Amino acid sequence: MLKIGLTGGIASGKSVVASRLKERGAVLVDADALAREVVEPGTEGLDRVVAEFGRDVLGADGRLDRPKLGTLVFGSPERLEALNGIVHPLVRARAAAIVAGAAEDAVVVQDIPLLVETGQGSDFHLVVVVDAPDDVRLQRMLEHRGMTREAALSRMAAQATRKDRLAAADVVLDNSASVQHLLVQVDRLWDDRLMPFARNLAAGKRAARNCGPVMEPYREEWAKDAARISARLKSAAHGLILAVDHIGSTSVPGLAAKDVIDLQVAVSGLDAADSAAPLLAAAGFPLVPGAGSDTPKPGAPDPGQWQKRFHANADPARPVNIHVRVAGSPGWRYALMFRDWLRANPSARMLYAGHKADLAGRFASSAGTRAYAEAKEPWFTDVAWPLMSAWADETGWAPPSYAS
Repeated sequence: MLKIGLTGGIASGKSVVASRLKERGAVLVDADALAREVVEPGTEGLDRVVAEFGRDVLGADGRLDRPKLGTLVFGSPERLEALNGIVHPLVRARAAAIVAGAAEDAVVVQDIPLLVETGQGSDFHLVVVVDAPDDVRLQRMLEHRGMTREAALSRMAAQATRKDRLAAADVVLDNSASVQHLLVQVDRLWDDRLMPFARNLAAGKRAARNCGPVMEPYREEWAKDAARISARLKSAAHGLILAVDHIGSTSVPGLAAKDVIDLQVAVSGLDAADSAAPLLAAAGFPLVPGAGSDTPKPGAPDPGQWQKRFHANADPARPVNIHVRVAGSPGWRYALMFRDWLRANPSARMLYAGHKADLAGRFASSAGTRAYAEAKEPWFTDVAWPLMSAWADETGWAPPSYAS
């Protein structure tokens, strides 16, 4: 199933998005609703809250007096941590039970206000953040919730910063304008991304790529995308992956590139790669058949040394190539050396950029990038290899120590 983590700061409009996604067919897991459920009278959660904070947090009806509890924890990191330590594990267990009961091809949306604060982003195929400027959210709390300015600011301060939420986001929905503007974005997300993603995931196939080799100016977002995806891969195949490295053109600051994130997953052997394959596929990166080797380079002519496993994205909106290589193998070493050579040498970047621009022009009318990639391959052997090898010898470059 496709698992979506939905979050946003207080008064961001997250509940509107959650309701719309449920209307469109998502299975909604509402963390706030579950947080109330797990402390209902007669529950383990309420018993533990009372044991921690005293019976004064109960109302006359025996239910939790939330405003009174709120005055005890807001502004007190230690008390808030104690409360979260009780409630969050119970909520996660209840959420896991709901997810387990959903259909295999469902789109499951987990509405989690503190998703960023609790570091759960890598548990989902995508993190969707509903965003509005802090001043807009503050005004909403004052006008629509009747909160004092001091109370509103205190609630905002108890959550992650807007910057941190945006850094965790795969998708940002802007709610600085009207509700209708927000709903249009949700519908577009559902139709253009979530449903195709879910279908690809269920079928175990990569998303189609029909665009030609278009070079785009370097974007800082590429490194952020790579970091989020790397965390997902490590979480999905924990214990099988030694490391994930951002490689390829999008890993080189200042270099124009196709908008495709290339990641190298280091494993101890091809048996580990094969064990990781279904886990990576479930995380949204199915194995691509017929792409199990790299072109041998001088110094290691045996094709058997260049075997790998290749995965790609099921998500139609974020192209990703995942090269699963054995740590210490020639292909693993080449990818890291090539990246570091480009990062260290402006002249190398210019040389490679010129070569790519020439080929992109020649293959601009292609329906995909395969012809472009095949035409580019000899350059890596004939031009890049001798130059980067000389650079590595001169500088004493060495690959990461996890190779050993």
